[in-house]
Amino acid sequence: MRLTDALRKAQTLGQDLVEIAPTAPSGSKLKEIKFRVNIDEHDYLTKVRHAEEFLDRGNKVRVQLQFRGREMAHQELGTHLVEKVRDDLSSMSQVETDPKIAGRNITMTLAPLPANRRKRKFTAPRTDEESEEAAALTEP
Repeated sequence: MRLTDALRKAQTLGQDLVEIAPTAPSGSKLKEIKFRVNIDEHDYLTKVRHAEEFLDRGNKVRVQLQFRGREMAHQELGTHLVEKVRDDLSSMSQVETDPKIAGRNITMTLAPLPANRRKRKFTAPRTDEESEEAAALTEP
């Protein structure tokens, strides 16, 4: 609510208005993206795009890679995948918690960079049809 509206409403109700922490940042949320060792390239790009979107909105991202069955015998493949995610999102985030192997999972937490240092790499390209649809929706 804008300050002027709040003051007006308080005056009509005969109340005092107290502003509490006007510049306090809202708490960042933690979003989780789950990967598997044998993920397809298209699926990988989709998940990285989602993670990039979360980071762009100021949320932290937990990257979790799950091993199943015999995949545990090749943990180095999972480690390489988590490192690839870290490198791909390096223009948007910094590593808050390094990759850790816990049971059948590798977990890493990424925190967003300050807004002026973020550079998106994996934004979904807009087609001409999508641009026309968006323009048609905004016109009265």
